[in-house]
Amino acid sequence: MYNSSKFLTYLMFVLSISLTNCFARTDSLNLKSNLFKGVESFINKYSNTTGLVVLHQGKTIFEYGDPTKISYIASCRKSILSMLYGKFISDGRIKLNTTIGEIGINEIDGLLPRELNATIENIITSRSGVFHVASNSGYDKKNFLPRGSVDPGEYFVYNNWDFNVGGYIIEYYSNKSIYKLFEEEIAIPLKFDDWDIQNQKKSGNSKKSKYLAYHFYMSTRDMSKIGQLMLNKGNWNGSQIIPSSWVNKSLETVTPNETLVERYGPSDPDGIKMSYGYMWWLIDGYKNKDEYKGAYSAIGYGGQYITVFPKLDLVIAHKTKLNLLTFLGIKKDGDKYYWDIVHSIVEIIKDNLN
Repeated sequence: MYNSSKFLTYLMFVLSISLTNCFARTDSLNLKSNLFKGVESFINKYSNTTGLVVLHQGKTIFEYGDPTKISYIASCRKSILSMLYGKFISDGRIKLNTTIGEIGINEIDGLLPRELNATIENIITSRSGVFHVASNSGYDKKNFLPRGSVDPGEYFVYNNWDFNVGGYIIEYYSNKSIYKLFEEEIAIPLKFDDWDIQNQKKSGNSKKSKYLAYHFYMSTRDMSKIGQLMLNKGNWNGSQIIPSSWVNKSLETVTPNETLVERYGPSDPDGIKMSYGYMWWLIDGYKNKDEYKGAYSAIGYGGQYITVFPKLDLVIAHKTKLNLLTFLGIKKDGDKYYWDIVHSIVEIIKDNLN
C-alpha cells in the first residue's frame, strides 16, 4: 500500500512545476488558476494578445504571454502624458488657461492668430481648433475643419498635433525630456521592472510639423503599475506621486459619448459607451452594469490598453504585437476581441473574487 502523505506531497510538487511554467499563470497555486481557463482558451483561439496582466486589489491574479517584453504602446502615451501634468498644474507652474501663443508655440508655416489663442487645456483635451497636420500618422484627419474656422475649445477632433504639442509643453515647463521626467516622477518611484530610458524615442516628419511624437516602449507589467497608480488616486505605498485632485480632474468628461459616436461609431459593437477627458477614455456604461461605472482606459492603436475598474479594484493591461500590415492600417486586428476579454474578466472578478 502506497504512502498517501508522500504521494500527496509529490502530486503537489508536480502541480507546482506545471503551473509555474504554464503559458498563463497566476499569483498563487489556488482555485484562481481555473477561473481564467476560459479567458486563456479564448485568447488562444481568437486574439493576437501578446501580453496580459490582471491586477485585483493590487495583486497579480492572471498573466498571459510574456509580461516582461518591451514594445510600442501607441496612444497609451497620451494618458501617461496626462499623468505627468498633475504636479505642474497642482503647484501652479502650469496654468490651464495659458495660451500656446503666450509660450511661443508656432509652426514652420505659421499658425493663425485664432489658433494661437488655444489654451493648454484645449491642447490636452484635443479641442485646440488647430487643424494642422501632425508630424506622425494615426489621427483623425477626415474630421478636420478649415484652418481658423472655429474658436479653440469648440470642436473635438482626435489630432496628434495637439498631443505632440502637449508633450512639448511639459518639456518646456519641466526643462527636461519627457522621458527623463517620466523616469523620475513615475518609473523610479513605482520601481518599474523593465523600464529603460534608452528604449524611448521620438519620431515624426519634422517637415510636416515641428512637434514630434513622444513614443513610449514598455512592458505589460509596467503598464499595469500605471493603471494601479491611477486606481490608487496617484498614491503609491504612501507617497503621493500624482495629486489626487488631478487624477479626479483628468477623468472628467470633456467630450461626451454622443460626439464620439457621431464621429467614429460605437466604441464596442456590444454596447460599451465612452467619452473623453484629459487624454483618458472614460467608460460611461455598459448594459447598465454597475461595475463599469467610473471605469476608464488608456487606448493605443492595434490592441494596447490600460483599463481601470475602480468598482472592482481591478486593472487590466493588454498588448499586442503590431505586424506591418496592421501598423500601416491595411489590416485591422489586434484589438478586435479586447472588450470580449475584458467583459469575461469583469464577470470572473464580480462573481468569484470581489
